[in-house]
Amino acid sequence: MINFHMIFALVMATFVGGIAGYIGSLMVTKRMALMGGALGHLTMPGIALALFFNIDVSLGALGSLFFGIVLIWLFERKTHLPFEALTAVVFASSLAVTFLFLPQEKTAQALIGDISQVSFRMAAITIILSVGLYFLIKKIYSGLILMSVSSDIASSLRIRVKRYNLIYLMSIALVIALGVKIVGGLMTAALVAIPACTSKYISKSLLQYSYGSMLFGGLSCFLGMLIFMATNIPAGPLIIICSSLLFLCSLLFKNRAC
Repeated sequence: MINFHMIFALVMATFVGGIAGYIGSLMVTKRMALMGGALGHLTMPGIALALFFNIDVSLGALGSLFFGIVLIWLFERKTHLPFEALTAVVFASSLAVTFLFLPQEKTAQALIGDISQVSFRMAAITIILSVGLYFLIKKIYSGLILMSVSSDIASSLRIRVKRYNLIYLMSIALVIALGVKIVGGLMTAALVAIPACTSKYISKSLLQYSYGSMLFGGLSCFLGMLIFMATNIPAGPLIIICSSLLFLCSLLFKNRAC
């Protein structure tokens, strides 16, 4: 008997993996790949509260992300301490709050995700958001790349640097919030970074790089979900393992081509 729920979850995961890889290509270019992991930790209190009150984890993750980012910004303005130090304070506090509220029986779901708990409605919303994010980022992609080279040059070409940065950061936050459904709060950095690294190593142009990142991100989620459906091993770790194997394959492919 065909399990339409799991097929819909498979499609959803593929779309999220694709957009995560696409945005990841910008994060790797800007040397912000590890930011995904940092933001993933910020989602943990929201995930814990969402599981405690039985609401969608992405909503909890997004709210927690916004609150954490605002806190870091306010602390930086007030104390003038280094961003990294304040980030460490907020991250440690967020993890403490997480384990204060997180139901013990749902710890694995918070840390490594559980896509089997996704409803049809939320899967459809996630797919729509992923497609919308793709078109939004595609529109400003070249501007963001130019900003990573020189913000002054970008400003001279009438690129609204502050607006582009805001859109970019909000897009990252949304992708991280969507990603926690699939890989949990611990492995979001891998979801955005590994596909981009795979594509960057074998690509010969910016176009190949950006769309290759999307392809490898979607493919790793697709393969991980197929193995999950066949074995019932948690999908989150399987997806990251598939992504890592694709990266290793790219190394072998490039070496043989050389």
